[in-house]
Amino acid sequence: MTDFVLEAHDLLVEKGDKVLLDIAHLGVLRSEVLVVIGPNGAGKSTLLSVLGLLEKPTGGWLAFNGERLDSADLLPYRRRMAVVFQEPLLLDTTVRENVSLGLKLRHFPHDRIEEKVRLWLDKFNISHLAGRSGRTLSGGEAQRTSLARAMVLDPEVLFLDEPFSSLDQPTKESLLSDLKRILLDKRTTVVMVTQDREEARFFGDRVGVLLGGKLRQLDRTDVVFRSPASEDIAGFVGVENLIHGIVRSVEQGLLKIVVGDVVVEAVGSQGPGKKVLLTLRPEDIMLSKPGPSAGTSMRNHFRGIISEISDRGALWRITVDCGFPALAFITRQSGIEMGLSPGTDVVASFKATSVHVIESGG
Repeated sequence: MTDFVLEAHDLLVEKGDKVLLDIAHLGVLRSEVLVVIGPNGAGKSTLLSVLGLLEKPTGGWLAFNGERLDSADLLPYRRRMAVVFQEPLLLDTTVRENVSLGLKLRHFPHDRIEEKVRLWLDKFNISHLAGRSGRTLSGGEAQRTSLARAMVLDPEVLFLDEPFSSLDQPTKESLLSDLKRILLDKRTTVVMVTQDREEARFFGDRVGVLLGGKLRQLDRTDVVFRSPASEDIAGFVGVENLIHGIVRSVEQGLLKIVVGDVVVEAVGSQGPGKKVLLTLRPEDIMLSKPGPSAGTSMRNHFRGIISEISDRGALWRITVDCGFPALAFITRQSGIEMGLSPGTDVVASFKATSVHVIESGG
């Protein structure tokens, strides 16, 4: 049996003269949470609709558990899937009736319906709302009801179309935590689309980056966020340190890269003379005061001056001018203890392995 529950091959979606999707291959692994991220207009919802058999592609084909799908007979496969949209789309009846709807349409026995509905109302902490009208619920309660309505069907693949985007932060965090617990327990295969990078990092076993209708990178979540494949992907996944340079020399995989008047050491495979983009996450930069205590095992040390401090509560976001602008995060307590303020001399240090090097034409 194939490792892929769902596959798309040579997928093409066109509307008029506009290409909305153009993807050579996408496979969804069994029991994984695959999160596809991208900006507005990237084609995320279109991709989810095609994979969920709600929209026919212009070209290409889909396979379910290795079996190529016949577009003329998709209903049996749709019944093995469930979709939760950004808007809950509840009927004007009770929460219990909303959750039981799919089971009734599939002619489950009455006692089995009652048992399953009770179970999923409890899992999503909405048992106390069972008799309430779906039209009187808060946003979070309505989305919990929508998720319970989907999960009660025991879908082989669950599709999530930005289901948390309209929720306030405390409600969202509570629901995210509960849903992750449920998904870890059930090991349901999930395809989720979102603009929210933090949702992707929180949920995703793998992350795909969709830009302009093309799947530009697909890999483990940590790889995508730490080693983006291009400058535009780096910008979208939130890598804030983007530094242009030229490789001066290479020795056993260690690059010396000229950045303005300084040299950065990084691990990479690019040759001398190559123009490159260095990406470095702020959490990988350590700040210290100049002096003997600044020495560490890190290969890169740059003395600079703090140009800006942004207080983010528990964290300070600090920009250091050290021959190039370096953005670092430091705990607020550490910043106070070090006496940091704009104009303070500091040393910015980071490992060669923390730098991701992308060949650049610019």
